[in-house]
Amino acid sequence: MKQKIVIKVFMNDHKCRSKALKISVGVVGVESAALTGSEKDQVEVVGEGVDAVELTRQLRKNVAYAELVSVVEHKKEQSNSTPPPPPVIWPYNGFPHYQICEATYDPPRICTIM
Repeated sequence: MKQKIVIKVFMNDHKCRSKALKISVGVVGVESAALTGSEKDQVEVVGEGVDAVELTRQLRKNVAYAELVSVVEHKKEQSNSTPPPPPVIWPYNGFPHYQICEATYDPPRICTIM
């Protein structure tokens, strides 16, 4: 079962944000990780079999204070858009047509008197 984990981490600069993403991606079972929230202070992790408590502990130990906000089942978003049109298939024309040109050869006449 895929789960979506949201952890709020108190980060001050870009270095802390990149470090938090590196740690969250390094955990076994993580498929995607992203920074969310108004101030990019939440790490959203999607994966299967991810230990949320252990991930929060690692973020507390290596980055800054972190608190576990939510753990919910991840559902794929279904779009109601129309399916893409089928690809254009061009007809096969076969072999190219060659023009036929006849070359005629008139042998010289033996009798030149006439």
